[in-house]
Amino acid sequence: MSPPPLVLGTHNRKKAGELVDLLAPWRIPLLTLADLPGAITVDETGASFAENAALKAATQARHLGHWVLGEDSGLCVDALNGAPGIYSARFSGPEATDQSNNLLLQDRLREVPPPQRTAYYICSAALSDPTGKIVATSEGRCHGLIRSAPSGGGGFGYDPYFEVREYHRTFAELGPVVKAVLSHRARSLRQILPALLAIFSPSP
Repeated sequence: MSPPPLVLGTHNRKKAGELVDLLAPWRIPLLTLADLPGAITVDETGASFAENAALKAATQARHLGHWVLGEDSGLCVDALNGAPGIYSARFSGPEATDQSNNLLLQDRLREVPPPQRTAYYICSAALSDPTGKIVATSEGRCHGLIRSAPSGGGGFGYDPYFEVREYHRTFAELGPVVKAVLSHRARSLRQILPALLAIFSPSP
């Protein structure tokens, strides 16, 4: 018997692409919200990444009648008391772009010396059954520093400014293969993978 499809509950095409690539080796049957005309946009009203991930997963699952993997992720900068945090995607306002968000981030950090520009990416994930019950959760983090100038042409969001300490390279420089090992999203997925495989792994 074939397993049910898993819906990746994000409207962000770049995030969905990363999730598809990360899950590809496991042959889990996947759908994105772009494949489902009836998908809705869930307001991120939670007070934390974990709350938003669970909200997106459960609300979308009940609406679609599918298993849904929801995720919420962003950047937390220590010198800014954790900002932009859950507001990472709309840091510079409702019409925010990657460029405007990064410009505001650099403005806020203008007086902060490089050693104090510590930050981390975080990704919370939640798996909901078709009734809206959350059956598994996970959280992954990747620590680094915020550079004062961008470097690299890959990635998205704050990636050109986020330097991974161990490599002295930004996520935008490291490329998708290394990012798939080190990133907050990859670490979160590795934690929740046993729950996913128990439900969605194709039969031998």
